[in-house]
Amino acid sequence: MIDPRIYLASRSPRRRELLSQIGIRFDLLLFRAAPREDAEVSEAWLPGETPEAYVQRVARIKAAFGADLLASRRVVPRPVLAADTTLDLDGEIIGKPNDEADAAAILARLSGRSHRVLTAIALARDGRIEHRLSVSEVRFRHLGADEIRRYVQSGEPMDKAGAYGIQGRAAMFVEEIRGSHSGIVGLPLCETALLLRDFGYPL
Repeated sequence: MIDPRIYLASRSPRRRELLSQIGIRFDLLLFRAAPREDAEVSEAWLPGETPEAYVQRVARIKAAFGADLLASRRVVPRPVLAADTTLDLDGEIIGKPNDEADAAAILARLSGRSHRVLTAIALARDGRIEHRLSVSEVRFRHLGADEIRRYVQSGEPMDKAGAYGIQGRAAMFVEEIRGSHSGIVGLPLCETALLLRDFGYPL
């Protein structure tokens, strides 16, 4: 049996909370952030890439890069878990907003409509990489310009794909979800547990 501890390759406090929720023991493995980010984990959208292909590719390269970092540092080898979340609106990938104006524009586009939230997770160890994909549908009620402005001014949208966090104030925008609530937050716990089990993690 492997050491029941993993590395989480993510800066997201929400993913840390979700892993802790199901009793997973982990250490953080952080990459360099922009503007000095590691080229190997670029989140650039490739021409012609579907949202599904994009989010799975990014999760896999993060996990692989994390595993390579561990090997180069000669530390105790453990599985590396990585994840990536994006929104799909009419086939267009909607990532994190560039600024407050961009956040407001994204929220105006989501108002009164349904969109998909895709979160891919990947686990890497000893040259093996496996991944899983969670796809959920979220419908927003109509949002007024004033409430969009107030929400953007709260600062909550700025580090989140699609410019909102369903676990925060934006919960009041959501009319309906179909799929995984934890996947929408950023780490689908059902898929994560099954993937860890595949690698021998005791759950």
